Amino acid sequence: MHLVINKYGTSLRKSGEMLEISGKDSKQRLSVKKISSLVIGTGVHMSTDIVEMALKNNIDILFLDKFGNPYGRFWHARMGSTTRIRRRQLELSQHPEGLQFALQWMKRKLDNQIDFLQDMSLRRTGLYGDIMQTIEGLKEYRKEISMLRGNLEEVRGRVFGLEGSAGRLWWTQYSALLPKTYQFSERSRQPAKDEANALLNYGYGIMYSQVEKAVILAGMDPFIGFIHTDNYNKVSLVFDVIEQYRIWVEEAVVSLFSKRLIKKEHFTPLANGISLNEEGKRIFIPHLFDYLEAPRRYKGRDVSRKDQIQLDMYATARQILHIKIENQGHTG
Repeated sequence: MHLVINKYGTSLRKSGEMLEISGKDSKQRLSVKKISSLVIGTGVHMSTDIVEMALKNNIDILFLDKFGNPYGRFWHARMGSTTRIRRRQLELSQHPEGLQFALQWMKRKLDNQIDFLQDMSLRRTGLYGDIMQTIEGLKEYRKEISMLRGNLEEVRGRVFGLEGSAGRLWWTQYSALLPKTYQFSERSRQPAKDEANALLNYGYGIMYSQVEKAVILAGMDPFIGFIHTDNYNKVSLVFDVIEQYRIWVEEAVVSLFSKRLIKKEHFTPLANGISLNEEGKRIFIPHLFDYLEAPRRYKGRDVSRKDQIQLDMYATARQILHIKIENQGHTG
């Protein structure tokens, strides 16, 4: 169970081997054995006994700000391997082979978007022509990305340029798939300018936490990225690999609107934007986790999307160890 606590003024404390949740007019006890993670919103109080109990029971505690951005976590955080993978990760990031390694995630992101749109073209027949035109455009950007060669430093600007152009094409078509009341003209962040972007931002924050945990368990350093390498204070590798998984948040948001589960009253206006309110979070977070945990066929077996992330990160770590670097003396 993923337990989400986001009501302002809620307090958490340990009661024996139970987690006690107290609100203004209610009190509830849950066995820690039934909890796999705790998602804590703003204005929630908890004791250090809760942290100790969670760590002993391998429960991840994630803290989100009001926009859904993760800003901290309590977790045992044991590296999943020796330093060999991380040394190799750093070495690869400084060689041309690192470019082709990193571009696989961008190409997979575009593949996922194309697959989604192909499915939508069968359901939204009125948009068939526009969807197919978008698909062709995304395929062209994918082809250009596949042709990139050289060192990461030499082509990083071109990579971001292609990513931005493909993104604008994608978001134009994505918005058209939403109910007219919730369509938007551009992506907006911190704060979102509209309801759809508020949901996307909050969902991406949750996805970041899932990817970061999988990266660490696989033995990789989340701060050593390939394309996103601004500075060591950013989880650059997480920013790189999450690209291929963003589609799941985007699909979940479309599903939420299609099922009419979300309404205008589930958002709170801000001075310069809009945010998902407590009631909206109570609807969206379980909806997203249900989507991530639903079993589906993946490489010949039934695997949840959440477990797929971990399997992919183990495979990525193995790739890092076995990629052959042609010119060991080249550092760009």
